[in-house]
Amino acid sequence: MATIKAITARQVFDGCGNPTLEVDVTLSDNKSVRFAVSSDSHSGIYDGGSDYLASHVCQAVDKINTVIGPALVGKDPTDQTGIDNFILQQVHEHGWCSRNLGANATMAVSAAVCKAGAKVLNIPLYQHIANLADNKNLRMPVPTLYVVGGGSHVENKLIARAFSILPVGADSFKKAMGMGVEVYHNLKSVVEKKFGQNATNVGDEGGFSPKFQGYKEVLEALETAIDEAGYTGKVLIGIDVAASEFYGEDKTYDLNYKKENIGFKKRIYAFCYDLVNSYNPCKERISGEQLKDLYKLFVSKYPVASIEDPFAQDDLDLYAMMTAECGDKVQIVGDNLLLSNPNRLKRAIEEKTCNALLLKVDQIRTMTEIIEAVKVAKDAGWGVIASHCSGETDDTFIADLSVGLGMGQIKTGAPCRSEHLAKYNQLLRIEEELGKDAVYAGRNFCKPICNVESDDR
Repeated sequence: MATIKAITARQVFDGCGNPTLEVDVTLSDNKSVRFAVSSDSHSGIYDGGSDYLASHVCQAVDKINTVIGPALVGKDPTDQTGIDNFILQQVHEHGWCSRNLGANATMAVSAAVCKAGAKVLNIPLYQHIANLADNKNLRMPVPTLYVVGGGSHVENKLIARAFSILPVGADSFKKAMGMGVEVYHNLKSVVEKKFGQNATNVGDEGGFSPKFQGYKEVLEALETAIDEAGYTGKVLIGIDVAASEFYGEDKTYDLNYKKENIGFKKRIYAFCYDLVNSYNPCKERISGEQLKDLYKLFVSKYPVASIEDPFAQDDLDLYAMMTAECGDKVQIVGDNLLLSNPNRLKRAIEEKTCNALLLKVDQIRTMTEIIEAVKVAKDAGWGVIASHCSGETDDTFIADLSVGLGMGQIKTGAPCRSEHLAKYNQLLRIEEELGKDAVYAGRNFCKPICNVESDDR
């Protein structure tokens, strides 16, 4: 059986033009594999230095090439747990930590080794991952397709970071992608008609960023696009709020945090007042409980099935309240709250602060820890979403990961831009390869948490 002959790291660039890390593993039979870790402007994975806009991975490249890589020469790439433990031991022995090395370095090596293990065993990567996790239930995930951008990265009036669509009413991943793409193009027409052609230009993750004035306007536009595509009841909506961006020291939420937007305050508060009579449109901030009530109203009025990071990551009481009050109707996803960390995940399960895990490869140190985190979440009955990052590469690893670990969902941008479509296209190939054994998660995307009414397909 082939062993590891060499491991080489280099700095490359992601879809946003930012530096990130790529690792090659060469085997003793001279076959090779490659993994490029995504970067994330929201979490700051880059380790030190000021080269390339204060973001570079030179230290990680050097430590992989001079210490971790040479130490793994001769080892069996199919022994994932053994190699992962060895990598972390090397990190500990050399006094490194996430601050001066970064999870992007250890995960890049671990994922590349995982690919090498599949190559040695001559099996598909998704099957190798399933075998490592002792998972017998492969599933094709529901794509969470990013379609509208907001938050601090976009010059519009939307305080939420992103709005997505989930084609749950299909019976295959292929059909789901077709439905999602149709809604995406219908939304483009809706946006162009309302705001003009320039409003259909896309951002880093392929979504549109028109001058929507608030939640009501964007949710109604999404409903219109879904209806015009003919998929009412079959395509649902997800919201990534990223509420930590507008959470204040006084423990209130500032709906006017994008202060450069003239007139925004009057519009957003008037909207809140129309929907919830207890809101005072003269206030600049609202309480977490008022924000919770607004989310509950969205869920009752629109086909919203998933809300990510609805509160600041330290506002645990509000997470727990919302999960208790409407967790049976909507998926409440922890990203900043959980950071894909098994220990934070276990605490959240005990305290019932949410009911779904957003798993980002760049937030976790090794494949072994990914497998552990997914198992813990699934054992608790949670939904699990394999997620990309804002700075993506064309690597398709998370597509195989989502199938191999039986996740019900994958979040990897819009059906636009090649670094995002690479993952969706890989899932189409996997489904074709699985043939009659392919099972699409569909309305069971967050089972047993979410209960969505079924309809005729």
